[in-house]
Amino acid sequence: MSTIRSGNQPVLFVVDVQVGVMAQAWEAPRVIQNICQVVTRSREAHVPIIWVQHDDEDMPRDTPEWQLVPELKPLPTEGRIYKNFNSSFEQTDLEAQLASLGVTHIVLAGAASNWCIRATAHGALERGYDLTLVEDAHTTQTLDFGNGTKIEAATIVLELNTAITWLAYPGRKNTTGKAASVDFHLSAGKSD
Repeated sequence: MSTIRSGNQPVLFVVDVQVGVMAQAWEAPRVIQNICQVVTRSREAHVPIIWVQHDDEDMPRDTPEWQLVPELKPLPTEGRIYKNFNSSFEQTDLEAQLASLGVTHIVLAGAASNWCIRATAHGALERGYDLTLVEDAHTTQTLDFGNGTKIEAATIVLELNTAITWLAYPGRKNTTGKAASVDFHLSAGKSD
């Protein structure tokens, strides 16, 4: 059973916007620009930011591919999470960082939509956080199954945006918003 978190303290998660992840991502320049916009809005609103970076055998820590894209420049005072699994919560100190900030609402942007963004979104909701997915600030690659079957990246992004607006978790609010207008301060309860 999850804990429903009282209060209304937001945080912005920027997940895996790394050189190696974004190199083949759908509409990467537009998505990166939107992420930059939501980062600026977050800083202006004094909403904390936590930067997440993934490392694995394809993208080892401290390699050029592992670095955040050059457009994104975390401040020294902003949180950092280094992960090895899709969900930003698994085997990291993320929950401790969130607790120290009193976070109740996660605003989520980054990559890849069908892997780390989806896993982190579900992980947040299952742990009792409200969630806003920045609908125009996440991306992925087209899935090509090699047998003539493909799922286009645009379809994956659209599906996740739709799923987040339709999910229902008791006592939590989950929604989407655009980078230019995302609401950092949602009131608790399921979205309509």
